Amino acid sequence: MARFLLALCISVLLSATSSLAQERKVLVMGDSLMAVHKIKGRSVGQYLERYLKTEVEDNSKLGAWMIYRLPLTGALGFSIPRQYKPGHWDWVVLNGGGNDLWLGCGCSKSCKGKLDRLISADGKRGEIPKLLSAIHNNGSRVIYVGYLRSPGIDTPIEACKPWGDALEARIDLFSQQSGRLNYLSLQGLVPEGDASYFANDLVHPATKTSQEIARRIAEIIVRTEQR
Repeated sequence: MARFLLALCISVLLSATSSLAQERKVLVMGDSLMAVHKIKGRSVGQYLERYLKTEVEDNSKLGAWMIYRLPLTGALGFSIPRQYKPGHWDWVVLNGGGNDLWLGCGCSKSCKGKLDRLISADGKRGEIPKLLSAIHNNGSRVIYVGYLRSPGIDTPIEACKPWGDALEARIDLFSQQSGRLNYLSLQGLVPEGDASYFANDLVHPATKTSQEIARRIAEIIVRTEQR
């Protein structure tokens, strides 16, 4: 009888877990960190779908910006805020801001104003806090994913490192102050001098890196839901 009751409990638990996974609604947004390898079925969102056994809607777009004013192409996904579709999302996972600093001002001294427009030094104002707060206020849990670092590797975007560090320090501050965000830093993901974590362009993640990012996102989601 005891074995039967144990088996019954396990069966009910597995059934409930499976039901939760099927009902969970996840939206992925962002730029190439999220969107690369979609054609191969190996993007962050596609790996996340496999880890969670949950359907994931992925609106991320190669070349997307956080601040993007052109209406037509913005509606096609090049504006990260316009990738958001209001609805009952349990989780919204996103990144963004890198192209604003790299393509928008060349990761040069002129980026200070752009950085402040993305997110203020106190983490309270700017396009990123505005977007994250709006998503959270719609009832969704939010995960912001940071960018890769390249320790010991000379990449085409090394000039962006100080700006990327500053951007994410401000987002981390917003996270701590507001309690509205799970900030996932990727700063320690790439081992020293290991270029295999990057695609051939040494800018975008390799497929194994997209998989690892998805695994870390899935861990946050599952851990949070089990609390």
